[in-house]
Amino acid sequence: MADEVPAELKPAPLSGSGRETYDDRPIHAEPGELPPEVQAPLAEYKGAEPPAPQWFKDAIAQLPERSFVESLGTRLEVLTWGEVGKPGLLFVHGNSAHADWWSFIAPFFAADYRVTSMSLAGMGASDWRDRYAFSDFAQDAEAVARATGLYAGGRKPIYIGHSFGGGQVFFAAVKHPERMHAAIMVDTGFGPPPEEMARRMAQMEAVRNIPTADRPARIYPTMEAALARFRLMPPQPAGNPYIADFIARRSLKNVPMPDGSGEGWTWRFDPNMWAKLNRDQDMRGEGPAPTDVKTPMVHIYGAKSRIVEHRKAGAPSPFPAGMIEIEIPDAHHHIMIDQPLALVAALRALLAAWPG
Repeated sequence: MADEVPAELKPAPLSGSGRETYDDRPIHAEPGELPPEVQAPLAEYKGAEPPAPQWFKDAIAQLPERSFVESLGTRLEVLTWGEVGKPGLLFVHGNSAHADWWSFIAPFFAADYRVTSMSLAGMGASDWRDRYAFSDFAQDAEAVARATGLYAGGRKPIYIGHSFGGGQVFFAAVKHPERMHAAIMVDTGFGPPPEEMARRMAQMEAVRNIPTADRPARIYPTMEAALARFRLMPPQPAGNPYIADFIARRSLKNVPMPDGSGEGWTWRFDPNMWAKLNRDQDMRGEGPAPTDVKTPMVHIYGAKSRIVEHRKAGAPSPFPAGMIEIEIPDAHHHIMIDQPLALVAALRALLAAWPG
């Protein structure tokens, strides 16, 4: 995500422990409000691509098939790897992200699985909507899974979702357990403790310069200028800048400059997604937290993420008691950026032995 996104809350400062405040909604921060490695992790590269290791080059060289699937009148961007007829995996990204957040992870599974990564409606190259709802995201995931052959192997697919996408995977698993074999959430939370949320809500009126319908997102004159403003949300350093750069470049699109001087760059996601999101539904489904979750579930989280701390402090969580949880050392919220190979190893080991 980038700092020129719609904001609802200002960020709390990073603590000395290196743990970031968890909230995957876009927020705004003024220049200098965060440390440089958090505020603008790509600025020092001045538009150049950071050096990358060979494993990463080999992974992204396994180019996906790029196509679109229609769901509820919306075209959804999908990337696919592997042969139809093998067990299906569906990867779902976080808020304001896109399908390419998994482009350097998914190829590690293509030999054994039919793999799909989708861009949620309003994000990536998928169409925007007048309104967004958890139930619609669940319907979209099912449409994508069927259209890309994830059921063709004779077994229902396994859904894997990060952050906000993990929330959508959880919602779909609870409401439609018949659609999936299992669900894996990656560093997925459900908001901070009530007292912290109250404090943040009180700060909302102080936030200014937020893109809205009548105050559009900023357009940058060059790719370099746009990359210099990219940052992760919730705020954290970019553990591997070459991954952040890969993601950031694919987060941008060409648009006309307001003064007619040519084309510039802006972020691809709908800046008003949160304002359009139907909050009558939440990641738990309707009513209180479910007590009978039928879908096998696992949660993978970063050791430096605030997810577990918030839950211990009283943050709401509908995860079932006794659910398997796997910690990835030396990782913040964006595990695929901080510890991509550790995430691959954890997923591989998990899929080899679970859910049976």
